Amino acid sequence: MDERSDERSARTALFEEHRPHLRAVAYRMLGSINEAEDALQDAWLRYDRSDTTDVDNLGGWLTTVVSRVCLNLLRDRAARREEPLQPTGPDGGSGPERIPDPLLRREGVADPEQEVMLADSVGLALMVVMESLSPAERVAFVLHDMFAVPFEEIAPLIEKTSAATRQLASRARRKVQGRAPAPDPDLGRQRLAVDAFFAAARNGDLEALVAVLDPDVVLRSDGGAGMARHTVFFTGAATVAGQAVLWGKLSPFARPALVNGTAGAVVIGDNGRALSIMAFIVVDGAIAAIDVIVDPERLAAFDLSAFRD
Repeated sequence: MDERSDERSARTALFEEHRPHLRAVAYRMLGSINEAEDALQDAWLRYDRSDTTDVDNLGGWLTTVVSRVCLNLLRDRAARREEPLQPTGPDGGSGPERIPDPLLRREGVADPEQEVMLADSVGLALMVVMESLSPAERVAFVLHDMFAVPFEEIAPLIEKTSAATRQLASRARRKVQGRAPAPDPDLGRQRLAVDAFFAAARNGDLEALVAVLDPDVVLRSDGGAGMARHTVFFTGAATVAGQAVLWGKLSPFARPALVNGTAGAVVIGDNGRALSIMAFIVVDGAIAAIDVIVDPERLAAFDLSAFRD
């Protein structure tokens, strides 16, 4: 192997060393697994064409590159929308919200790479709320609050002063707080609540459903086929319990899953076809948020083979 090949192999190895961290940054910024992989590929191409000999902190340099790619993707995504993605439901709503791609694995099955992506309990409910942030707010919030990047390093990326960047992150934090409750750290308590939810739904027991739901619970769904641009949502324990009863016949097909690190379920019918992915946020023993993906096209993109045995 010649010297040039050795150098390229060494550069590739350095990039791969940082890949898990870079993937975590991209996923949290974009909420899309495929777009995160595209961002990493773009970052690799930029890195491969750049002379980084004088770069003291390669990890920081690569984080900046990936963040810039993600910022451009977020801006392009916003520009492509002819109108904001408005949630629709009995209670109205405001702000663009979509259900991001969930990260799935079976309970009790280790996945170190996914654990890096989900450090600090980045539940799906938080990812949903982050969809309402502007591109600059999201970049500032993710980099500072989730990865401790100093404001003075984020500022040039979003073309703001350090003070303005601090204000953007603070504004994003206020938007997120309260709308994305932190999940109970005890996975066992989470699973008890989720199991109780499915048992009550299966039995059509409205009283038991209301008992396991937080009074202000929020249920969000991607709306199903043809409605991927609209998030349908319901709020309040009685309303959500009523919806859950309608799904009761699907409860026997629910397979336990970890969805973004919290107790959830993958619902697979007798014919092996995926019917839904459900993520739950449990706080103090009660379900505070439920996010559901039922769109067949989205479901088809996930490898659910681990849940079919």
